Amino acid sequence: MTATRSRYFGDKQFYKRIFTVMLPIVIQSAITNFVSMLDNLMVGRLGTAEMTAVSVANLLVFVYNLAIFGAVSGAGIFTAQYYGKKDHEGVRNTFRFKLLVAAGLTACAIALVLLDGQSILALYLKGKGDAAEAARILELSYGYLKLILIGLVPHCLTQSLSSTLRETDKGIPPMAAGVSAFTVNLILNYVLIFGHFGAPRLGVTGAAVATVVSRFVEFAVVAVWTLRHKALNPFIVGVFRHFRVPGELAVRILKKGLPLMLNETLWAGGIAFLEQCYSLRGLHVVAACNINNTFFDVFTVGFISAGVAVGIITGQELGAGRIREARESAPKLVVFSALLGVVIGAVYFAAAHFLPYLYNTTDDVHRLATSLMICSAVFFPMEGILNCCYFIVRAGGRTLITMLTDSGMLWGVQVSTAFIISRFTEMPIVPFYALIQSLIVVKGIAGLLFVRQGKWAVSLVKEE
Repeated sequence: MTATRSRYFGDKQFYKRIFTVMLPIVIQSAITNFVSMLDNLMVGRLGTAEMTAVSVANLLVFVYNLAIFGAVSGAGIFTAQYYGKKDHEGVRNTFRFKLLVAAGLTACAIALVLLDGQSILALYLKGKGDAAEAARILELSYGYLKLILIGLVPHCLTQSLSSTLRETDKGIPPMAAGVSAFTVNLILNYVLIFGHFGAPRLGVTGAAVATVVSRFVEFAVVAVWTLRHKALNPFIVGVFRHFRVPGELAVRILKKGLPLMLNETLWAGGIAFLEQCYSLRGLHVVAACNINNTFFDVFTVGFISAGVAVGIITGQELGAGRIREARESAPKLVVFSALLGVVIGAVYFAAAHFLPYLYNTTDDVHRLATSLMICSAVFFPMEGILNCCYFIVRAGGRTLITMLTDSGMLWGVQVSTAFIISRFTEMPIVPFYALIQSLIVVKGIAGLLFVRQGKWAVSLVKEE
């Protein structure tokens, strides 16, 4: 019994370390998602069409955000290990790499939206519903998306810098930047969406303007702090003298990081494709899915932040050469994430019965959103396990495996099943959604098997 306990549960110091890394991430993510939820609720007060327009546009923004996350995370595997090794030049080079890749992805995203954005948005508005309403939603959605493009540049810079700070144990400044940005976003949403304090009532346009301004505020806060504390952030000294990254390091980052970036992009694309499959059941389904997704993002902050902390801690252990300690920590981290999922899932299940009614929409949408939230809540523990396994395996640079088990299985199992059901059956949306959600069990089992094998536990920087 004692041996089992020591294998799956850590001591106070173990959990103290987790929470030290995790809490700043939780706070920033919670504030980010809570303010995003309030933003969504404010738009939702305008009506179902406005809410649907913003939610569809944000699906494309979601794919971009995950592509950026994957790009900086790929280099971040090396950042955490270089930091564990006390190699500041290595950290500096990985930061340069992040900037270059994030800038390239941002340019591609802007070009894609300007060239073909309307056609992509229209794919989500082909379900049952009024044609005139669908046309109005498309117009609102594209107008919102074009304004959001302005904020992509500061966002990609912020993600590059904030991720580096977190990977070097400076999680508070990115958290403070996030708090500042989303406070500004919340205030401007209230003022511009509804036209308070003499401002014009801009509706959906006001929501976009508020988001863009908040992106610039977030970047300004994190950049100023970093530049004013160079002694704490030696990687920033001389980092802008040039943007050359040693070829050998760039190849190694690409080898490990490209599968990760592709994984995040494919995963986000897979989620967006699932939403498109659900949308074929009607415009009311798009609205209900938006409500579920909004609250899902808020409630899953806990175990997603735990996963990020797991990746940072595991990466630092591996970079410092503590391979055995990293392996022994893995089962404890998985159990911690699973229990966190149980607790959060129970709360989400209870909240499903009243939160959807905060939106100004139809009773059908309210009831459907409640059903979708209940379906999601049931699988929170498995979501926690899957998220933890993903970050553990990724920390050791096993990015090809993470891509195959994450986005590979998403497209091969969930997306393919959803495509068939949405196009060739009349299955109602609730059992349709529940079936697709249940398939994450397959991914969870695969993740546990890879963690148990222990082949992920390698140092990527020991030979330098």
